[in-house]
Amino acid sequence: MLLWSRSGRAVAVAVFAVLLVVVVIAPFAMLALAAVAGSWTGALPSGLTGAHLAEALDADGLASLLVSVQTALLAGAVSLLIGTWAALAAQDSPGPVRRLILGLCHLPIAVPSVVIGLGLLIAFNRAPVLLGGTRWIVIAAHAVLVLAFTVSTVTAGLDRLDPDYELAARSLGAGPARVLLRVRLPLLLPSLAAAAGLAVALSMGELGATIMIYPPSWRTLPVTIFTASDRGDSFLASASTVVLLAVTALMLFALSRVRSRAAVG
Repeated sequence: MLLWSRSGRAVAVAVFAVLLVVVVIAPFAMLALAAVAGSWTGALPSGLTGAHLAEALDADGLASLLVSVQTALLAGAVSLLIGTWAALAAQDSPGPVRRLILGLCHLPIAVPSVVIGLGLLIAFNRAPVLLGGTRWIVIAAHAVLVLAFTVSTVTAGLDRLDPDYELAARSLGAGPARVLLRVRLPLLLPSLAAAAGLAVALSMGELGATIMIYPPSWRTLPVTIFTASDRGDSFLASASTVVLLAVTALMLFALSRVRSRAAVG
């Protein structure tokens, strides 16, 4: 509903500000305080320390962080490749086929992530495709879980493309492959960068499916955070979460630079 009066707008802004502080800012602030808290027996922590952050960045913490980064990059690349192909195929297909392709690609987000994890574990836990107990089952699960968001982002980019560019290229004698590589994909670079960023961010924080299928040698940082929280070490869990947020933000910043350059180009 539109608010035309000044007092009505002021009330709406005040309510929004309160909700923003309570729902978004306060949890992040408490998390940051817990990461540097020596103890917390009152309303605010006391004895601030960097010991928890140092512990979060020890050999085990860095190993989990590296696993998360590798998993996110590999799963993001796989989902971007398959998702772009699916979006292009759906765009050029008749209506019923397009809806079927998009529906199948969005199916993983219509069910709990643990269903995806258990399904992959059962399907690929024996020859000829044995992924159980390896890093590849974790990467596969993450790729499946972020595929829907990749397809949605690329599809939205395709819908915004001006068809005149493709028609002009075809009129000049360019074949389908040349049109794809020299016209459609370059115009899609901002959408591809956005899809990659979303896939990486979602993969970095994925826990539900991962905790069911990960081998001890391939433990992601969210699993480490869950383990610390489960044994009651909330300070270490908070510190590891701060590290996860910082690294994810850096990765998204790098991908946003790519997107900005692609948009300018």
